[in-house]
Amino acid sequence: MRDPTETNHDETAAEENAQDEAGPIISALTNMLACNDLPDPAPADPMPLLLAWFEDARKSERYEDFNAMTLATATPGGLPSARIVLCKAIELQTPALVFYTSYTSRKGEELESNPHAAAVFHWPHARRQARIEGRVRQTSPQESDAYFKTRPLLSRIGAAASRQSAAIASRRDLIAEAVRTARRTMAGRELERPDNWGGYRIVPDRVELWSARTGRLHDRVLWSRSPESTWSARRLSA
Repeated sequence: MRDPTETNHDETAAEENAQDEAGPIISALTNMLACNDLPDPAPADPMPLLLAWFEDARKSERYEDFNAMTLATATPGGLPSARIVLCKAIELQTPALVFYTSYTSRKGEELESNPHAAAVFHWPHARRQARIEGRVRQTSPQESDAYFKTRPLLSRIGAAASRQSAAIASRRDLIAEAVRTARRTMAGRELERPDNWGGYRIVPDRVELWSARTGRLHDRVLWSRSPESTWSARRLSA
């Protein structure tokens, strides 16, 4: 029987090897603390940081549509649907995210009956994700008119000709209506914003910013906004 006070050279060597192998892992883990994507402590208001990430994606020139976001809506009964839309503004003071679409589309009808939505941005170049949830309201007709005038002519013609999400007899019929709209416009008739087309604001109640990290130890902060418009932040486990 071995004396328990004697040194087991095999066990000692195994422990030393384990420590050597663990060194790079420990270093990688501790180096995660040096990243300041999501400062610690978290800022009181998430909107300036969300806007900074949004602008970073724009300036990176990595995306054809840096402002693409998944928009999720739901029926009053809770049946969800999701699609990609373009975020046209992030407003700090409101706060809000602004997008434009057809009011008579499926998402428009769902927002009419259940004015709440969730949105997600994903920017792979920076390994970042942003999630927003909140109440939704339409922009004013004046705002929608002003934005509509800035759109490319073909996009304005498309909005005027299409009844988004409505059933059509054929693709040919849709193009034919767009051609008729284009001819009227080219003949000098002003192309006004259709009544069924305009903007929405998502006024966030929750904002979660997510920064990817090695080993799936991602950095996440969730902000919740009270009825008095005060933000509170919580850091979440990966």
